[in-house]
Amino acid sequence: MSDTSNTSDTLPKIAWIGLGIMGSPMSENLIKAGYAVTGFTLERDKLDRLSAAGGTAAGSIAEAVRDADVVITMVPASPQVEAIAYGPDGILENARTGALLIDMSSITPQTSIDLARAAKDKGVRVLDAPVSGGEAGAVEAVLSIMVGGEQADFDEARPVLDALGRTIVLCGPHGSGQTVKAANQLIVAVNIQACAEAVVFLEKSGVDLKAALDVLNGGLAGSTVLTRKKDNFLARDFKPGFRIDLHHKDMGIVTDAARSVGAALPVGSVVAQLVASLRAQGDGGLDHSALLRSVERLSGAQL
Repeated sequence: MSDTSNTSDTLPKIAWIGLGIMGSPMSENLIKAGYAVTGFTLERDKLDRLSAAGGTAAGSIAEAVRDADVVITMVPASPQVEAIAYGPDGILENARTGALLIDMSSITPQTSIDLARAAKDKGVRVLDAPVSGGEAGAVEAVLSIMVGGEQADFDEARPVLDALGRTIVLCGPHGSGQTVKAANQLIVAVNIQACAEAVVFLEKSGVDLKAALDVLNGGLAGSTVLTRKKDNFLARDFKPGFRIDLHHKDMGIVTDAARSVGAALPVGSVVAQLVASLRAQGDGGLDHSALLRSVERLSGAQL
């Protein structure tokens, strides 16, 4: 596979399926790196955005993937991955033999394993390559990308992934990327919950919240989560970078996977319930930093 300093004529042709909060900026970063990107998604305005950025809008999955060397998918959950991959109109029936399918969605490890097995029968190679870093990481092309699959396929995909992220690691066989992503989502949710509890404690104590978060973030309590979400807490700005609905799905993945391997998640299970509670209260469309709202309610605030 050529490096991104070459022209788009010598670089692999990319098909991108799923142009949401993450998919749109990621596909645009590939266009900026010189790749020819043909995209498909269900929202017309997202296709228009891709075209405006220099990509090509396709009218169907089949049209998008037909001539692609690499097919990248970024959709919300396992059912959507199965919907776009399988069936007569899906990726596997319409991609060319030898194509490389990189699924960057966050789904169950078993879904990734099953997809790789089904794709092999069609002559399509697969990597599961979920990401961490949220919308900001996608825009800035500094995502952490955890990959499962074959070493040779990973090596071939590396230049493409380098245009999307900063930390790119092959974690093991098919499904391994999803397992590491599940662990990532566990750590992030627990971290956000701890930050939210600290914010409410600090505010109720009458401390200057901005000053407190700045000094905390400079010490051992500092984290990428606090750096990224500090302003959300301060401004009560919960415009979604990563929705509670999706984190709820991910906490289900990690708790189910942990139970199947015999790993106890005592704190993670509590936070999973708090995420579920927040969603049940109608906040599922908000950013996951809105866990602050749950702590505020528990502390007596009327929201």
